[in-house]
Amino acid sequence: MKILVTGTAGFIGSHLAHRLLDRGDEVIGVDNVNDYYDVNLKEARLERLTSKAGFTEVREDVSDRATMEALFARQKPERVVHLAAQAGVRYSIENPNAYVDANLVGFMNILEGCRHNGVKHLVYASSSSVYGANETMPFSVHDNVDHPLSLYAASKKANELMAHTYSHLYNLPTTGLRFFTVYGPWGRPDMALFIFTRKILAGEPIDVFNHGHHRRDFTYIDDIVEGVIRTLDHVAGPNQGWSGETPDPGTSKAPYRLYNIGSNNPVELSRFIEIIEQRIGKKAEKKLLPLQPGDVPATYANVDDLIADVGYKPSTTVEEGIANFVDWYRDFYRV
Repeated sequence: MKILVTGTAGFIGSHLAHRLLDRGDEVIGVDNVNDYYDVNLKEARLERLTSKAGFTEVREDVSDRATMEALFARQKPERVVHLAAQAGVRYSIENPNAYVDANLVGFMNILEGCRHNGVKHLVYASSSSVYGANETMPFSVHDNVDHPLSLYAASKKANELMAHTYSHLYNLPTTGLRFFTVYGPWGRPDMALFIFTRKILAGEPIDVFNHGHHRRDFTYIDDIVEGVIRTLDHVAGPNQGWSGETPDPGTSKAPYRLYNIGSNNPVELSRFIEIIEQRIGKKAEKKLLPLQPGDVPATYANVDDLIADVGYKPSTTVEEGIANFVDWYRDFYRV
C-alpha cells in the first residue's frame, strides 16, 4: 500500500516507517524536523530511512494548510498514520500556542486531506494523558475522559472528537491510539529513560518527581509498532450495537474506534530507575521532588479491546527494553 506517515523524524514514526517499508509498503514520510529536541537525532533517524527503497521524504509542516492539500492531492495515499504532534505535558504549560498549531490545526489539515482524497483509514496518535483526573484503574476507552490536566491532554482529546465528526459526517474510518509511555532505542531526549541514562552516565543528579512513586505503563517501541500496524490493517467499522441512550465513548455508530496501546503492566518509577542503574552499572544521585503540575500519578492501560480486535500482545519486559535502550545509547553517543 501507499501509506502517508506524519512524524517520520520522530521516535515512533521512524520505527513505524521502517517496519512498513520492510513489509513492502510505500511510505510518504512527512516531518518538519523542528527543534523541540535535538535535531541531529531526528536527522539520524531520517538518514536511516532515506536510504531505503520505497521511502519519500517530505519536509513540511502539517499545520501548513496549502502544503498539506497539495501533498494529499499529489500522492493520493491509501491509508494515513498521523503521529506528528507537539509532544510533552510540561512544555504545554510553557508554550501553549505550539499545541494549538501542531495538534489542532495540523490535525484538521490531515482530516481534510483524508476526506477529499479517498483515504481508506486514518490511524492517529492520541495519548494516555486524556485520562487526566480519572482514578479508576486500569484506564478503559469506555470511560468518560472529560477532565484533562494539561493543554497537551486537551489537544489529544480534541483530536478524538474531531475524528469522530469526520467519521460520522463523511464515513471516514478513523482509529485513535492512546499511547502509554513509549520507550526504547532512538527514543526522545525529553523522556525519563533518556534523561536518566544520560545523567547517570555523566555522574549528574536526576530529578525524581513524585518521590519516585509514579507508576507508568512503560511500553517498548517494537510492541507499539506491532500494535499500530495491526490496527492500521484492521479498518475501523461501526459498532452496530451502539446506543445514544447509553453512549459508549470508545466506539460509535460511525466507523470510529479508540484503543489503549500499552504494556498492561505498570512499573513504579523507582523500580524503573533501579533497572537503569543495574544495566549501566552505576548508582544514580536522586533529587526527590513533588508531583509536577499537569502530571498524573499513575497510568495503567486496559488493552482488552486491542487484544480482542487485532490480537495485540506486548511481549518485551521492561528489563529487556531498558537493556536495549542503554546499549543503543552507548553506541550512538559513543559513551
